[in-house]
Amino acid sequence: MKNQIITINSVSELCSVFGFDKPKHPLIALIDAAQINVPESQIGTKVVLDLYMIALKDKDCGIEYGRNHFDFEEGVMAFSGPKQVNTIEKEMRPGEVKGWMLYFHPDLIRGTHLGSIISEYSFFDYKVVEALHLSEDEEVLVTDTVANIKNEFTQRIDSHSQRVIVSNIELLLNYCLRFYDRQFFTRTNQNKDIFSRFEKELKSYFDKEEQLKNSLPTINYFAEKLNLSSHYFSDLLKKETGRSAKDHINDYIIELAKNYLLGTNQTINEIAYSLGFNYPHYFTRLFKSKTGYTPLAYKQLN
Repeated sequence: MKNQIITINSVSELCSVFGFDKPKHPLIALIDAAQINVPESQIGTKVVLDLYMIALKDKDCGIEYGRNHFDFEEGVMAFSGPKQVNTIEKEMRPGEVKGWMLYFHPDLIRGTHLGSIISEYSFFDYKVVEALHLSEDEEVLVTDTVANIKNEFTQRIDSHSQRVIVSNIELLLNYCLRFYDRQFFTRTNQNKDIFSRFEKELKSYFDKEEQLKNSLPTINYFAEKLNLSSHYFSDLLKKETGRSAKDHINDYIIELAKNYLLGTNQTINEIAYSLGFNYPHYFTRLFKSKTGYTPLAYKQLN
């Protein structure tokens, strides 16, 4: 299996490929982490799941998510969404890891309220190094919620089952959203350091005139510089400053634009290109949205 790519499209396939117990429900399964068995032959295998995963584990489970590896500590939750690439990194024997993994197919929530808002739970796109660390009480709460989900899909399926299961998954995700807010708050000193590094990187981008070669800077560019996922980076800035990463980038660009407008004889088009805009009308639109004036009107007023 080494260096192969395995694509798994269903809960049944997942259980079959990795030797887990046969699922009780076609669209959802709760796996005891103690069942994880990774032989040496599977090391290096890349696995693409068309499933959502919510996991609580007490230690490293030998999985690298994307390009990042993370050693789990007690009470740590990780999340992944459909089509993400997971790489098996080391051998594991049954019983080495404690915890659980909840997998569910997108079809389970399709057409439901959760299905319409699932993208709002941005932690499904976080890197594993941005995992959620739980207190003992928080760990009990999420595990009890997962137990309720399991009880529902292992009982006789009826016309209410999907609604009850999905509503409990949404409750679980809302708990996780609350706990991530707590984690952002308790890591405020670390977050301030990240924000300071971001400001330096933003200034450096324009000081080095990277925009002339690579156009306007993106959220992904700065997230990679800071070794964060773009979603975690955006959420961190929002929690720390009340403004999104995009707002910070655009505000910096507008301040530069004001300096160009009042301190040079460049035309509006020349300023737009100097700032990294491929099309001057995009610059005009952004400037007006931020200041209430077109660039030309702003220059004339001042």
